[in-house]
Amino acid sequence: MKRHLISAADLTRDDAVLILDTAEEMARVADRPIKKLPTLRGLTVVNLFFEDSTRTRISFEAAAKRLSADVINFSAKGSSVSKGESLKDTALTLEAMGADAVVIRHHASGAPYRLATSGWIDSAVVNAGDGTHEHPTQALLDAFTMRRRLVGRDAGLGKDLSGRRITIVGDILHSRVARSNVHLLHTLGAQVTLVAPPTLVPIGVESWPCEVSYSLDDVLPKSDAVMMLRVQRERMNAAFFPTEREYSRRYGLDGDRMAKMPEHAIVMHPGPMNRGMEITAQVADSDRCTAVEQVANGVSTRMAVLYLLLGGSEPAVTTTPAATRTEESK
Repeated sequence: MKRHLISAADLTRDDAVLILDTAEEMARVADRPIKKLPTLRGLTVVNLFFEDSTRTRISFEAAAKRLSADVINFSAKGSSVSKGESLKDTALTLEAMGADAVVIRHHASGAPYRLATSGWIDSAVVNAGDGTHEHPTQALLDAFTMRRRLVGRDAGLGKDLSGRRITIVGDILHSRVARSNVHLLHTLGAQVTLVAPPTLVPIGVESWPCEVSYSLDDVLPKSDAVMMLRVQRERMNAAFFPTEREYSRRYGLDGDRMAKMPEHAIVMHPGPMNRGMEITAQVADSDRCTAVEQVANGVSTRMAVLYLLLGGSEPAVTTTPAATRTEESK
């Protein structure tokens, strides 16, 4: 593993498979009576969030605490940032406090890269979402969920997603999740197709390692996983489609469309959902939808990322019963 996790494009196939395999080990910790490991005891992880978030912030906090790290949650609202403090001065403050890892979510694309390469801090930097650029840990937890569902929990160890056909539907233009997933899934051998209205397809998408379609109905019958993206109204500054009803009719996933998918295919959503727009309640609440599963898998995946960045190269979880009891008693 490299020193930082800024982009899914930075990961090799071996890097990605190592993270997914480590996440599988971490997931077993959740089945224990005591859901903690002593791996990162004495280290400090700072959640530096300049944007509102529920799932991502809580997921990183739970991951760090399950690895016995000390966690500091920093929110821009109510902090010196709201008084005009710069990212540099905030970073210098965290460095003075001895942060070992900084998990940053920022409204400006490139802010995590700037933090990692500026020399302001010596901490490991994890990108938890920057503007419309990337969200690598979301892509990792999505890939983890796909591998578990499509390959198998134990059968998937050491394997990638070669030959799998993944469809990503919706607001590609504003989606950092889509960008990270395209890079990571291509690295893992999957075939990715983007489906969106022409107005929500980014300029330069032809250079991405994926295909583009404007018809959802044509792609569904040959998809192993369909990922529905949230329509990000807060990032839209123009009329990208006529009406919400029109968007839902052409690009929303309902029961009839789900019936066109292969029997083994799954439906994914990074959350939060706009029920009734990009996905109906019938689909969101079905057994084929993995949205809640993705949240649980997010904790295991982020435990794996923090462990590999901070913990070293030894096995994450000792499997012998005696060692397990020793770990749990600490």
